Amino acid sequence: MKQFNFLLINIFVVSLIISCTSPSDKSIDSFKPNIVLIYFDDLGYGDVSAYGATEIETPNIDMLAEGGIRFTDAYSSSATCTPSRYALLTGQYPWRNKNARILSGTAPLLIDTTQLTLPKLLKKSGYHTGIVGKWHLGLGDGNVDWNKHISPGPNEVGFDYSFIMAATQDRVPTVYIENGNVCRLDPDDPIQVSYELNFPGEPTGLDNPEMLKMMWNHGHNNSIVNGIPRIGFMKGGEAARWVDENMADTFLVKAQNYINKHKNEPFFLYYALQQPHVPRTPHERFIGKSGMGPRGDVIIEADWCIGELIKTLEQPG
Repeated sequence: MKQFNFLLINIFVVSLIISCTSPSDKSIDSFKPNIVLIYFDDLGYGDVSAYGATEIETPNIDMLAEGGIRFTDAYSSSATCTPSRYALLTGQYPWRNKNARILSGTAPLLIDTTQLTLPKLLKKSGYHTGIVGKWHLGLGDGNVDWNKHISPGPNEVGFDYSFIMAATQDRVPTVYIENGNVCRLDPDDPIQVSYELNFPGEPTGLDNPEMLKMMWNHGHNNSIVNGIPRIGFMKGGEAARWVDENMADTFLVKAQNYINKHKNEPFFLYYALQQPHVPRTPHERFIGKSGMGPRGDVIIEADWCIGELIKTLEQPG
């Protein structure tokens, strides 16, 4: 069985999981360790026990930290969603791109398709590349028809496989997109999305608080999906809409499937967790587990996901 070294970089938190044992029948130059990049969304430096948290336990993240390298004097390229992800994938400071700000769910693709990216670099070295989770780097040309194939996107900037949300969990459209196609899309119930005006007759968090299971704040008071008010307006696509409480499990299963499918070849998986960004919606298995409310619960949930992912890597060696 291969052995693994674990490198935990707390940017939000990024974990790089690589195989460290070179096969005896291959040269160092030809050996390609599998790479898994785990990215948290809005996790603070002190939110995990490996970095000093005392009221919450994150044993799987701690295991990575203890088995690898902890950076205790590191700096993030940005403290917000889109700019940090842009820098991670392009190696370019986000302030060099005037459009690298927090994007709406209908923003055009931020990364130029001719630009060198991390997945492109690894593809050139013989890796299969995949992304599972939060994208938030724009899609298409800014005038996306969500009922047709969506391009350009992750697949056009270096990823062979993609299973993503378009933007972030608090924004519409609230659907999963696999390789440029909205999952479970019903052609008889087309999706419409707007960040300017609501669609006539559609309820909102501001006007219909009786429909909410989570009260709105900070402008999250537009379309209601799964009892949660969002940023932006959406109509249609009922069968395609995600269930927030199942999101962590959905992304985990897709990441596990990707690993199992490509375990016999060099692969790069960018596993972009949505936790603990708002809205914080832990599965019922994790409600109350942290004793610190929803934010603590989703951190516990995310740590569990990492543990399950590690098991998936270990099973085939």
